[in-house]
Amino acid sequence: TIPEGTREKWTQDPFKAEIVDGKLYGRGTSDMKGPDATFMAACAFFAEDCKKDFAGEIYVAGVVHEEIFEGVAAREISKNVKPDYVVIGETSELNLKIGQRGRGEIVIETFGKPAHSANPHEGINAVKKMAKIILEIEKLVPPTGSLGLGILELTDIKSSPYPGSSVVPSGCRATYDRRLLVGETKESVLKPIQEVLDRLMAEDAELKATVTYAYGKEKCYTGEFIEGERFFPGWHYSEKDEFVQMAMKGLTEAGINYNVTQYSFCTNGSHYAGEAGIQTIGFGPSTEILAHKIDEHIEIEQLRKGAAGYYGILK
Repeated sequence: TIPEGTREKWTQDPFKAEIVDGKLYGRGTSDMKGPDATFMAACAFFAEDCKKDFAGEIYVAGVVHEEIFEGVAAREISKNVKPDYVVIGETSELNLKIGQRGRGEIVIETFGKPAHSANPHEGINAVKKMAKIILEIEKLVPPTGSLGLGILELTDIKSSPYPGSSVVPSGCRATYDRRLLVGETKESVLKPIQEVLDRLMAEDAELKATVTYAYGKEKCYTGEFIEGERFFPGWHYSEKDEFVQMAMKGLTEAGINYNVTQYSFCTNGSHYAGEAGIQTIGFGPSTEILAHKIDEHIEIEQLRKGAAGYYGILK
């Protein structure tokens, strides 16, 4: 645990980080602050050893808002830099990541008719209409692929007006989290849900419902806004692809004992690989289970091995 008083310091200052007993503590240390440090160190050592005599250019990008809007700010990187290869620094336990499921945030809305709850027959209860839809969506069979299941899970539901004292709700909004497989499009993901809605609306003249993707708008600490639909594609490369083989060779020469796997969570790879088609891999120090937690930390030894791994990949 963090010594007395230290936790309060870095809780108040999100950029505060301190080393205690061979571990670096601070907000975001395990999943991105640590990898950012190792990125910069590896690139600096590599440039120094090569006397900056190497083909092409190396960029280190610190991309804001990934944890709540993955891939959106990254679009500015690929637009301005136009990279041939991308190495994502998300924590991987020093394993080589060659893919991930994507994520879509899907919104279903039902529209009813308000009335006093003492006379419910005068209205149309949008929540009850939503309940019918939810039961039918539960029957949908998720697609499968090389990355696993295309899970569709209800994560949020809200009536309107809310709170609705003595009012039959005239609106209801349900949000689903959909894990995306390689090759799925915005249209193909919504199609089975739209078919459910069309069938139920044909059976019930009072049911009115729509399905769309959630639209997000987030304010950065700089004051700038990023916005867009919450649809972030999946991606997956073959272990036999040449650039993956080169990364494997670099990690082996760096003495890293790694496995080739895929991320279980979303990353900026949804843009780089999924949207822009840029050859992308992931490699990062520390473990996934430490990310986004109180007392978040990263072991100094993981930082050293992470820098050695990045150096090997660059080489």
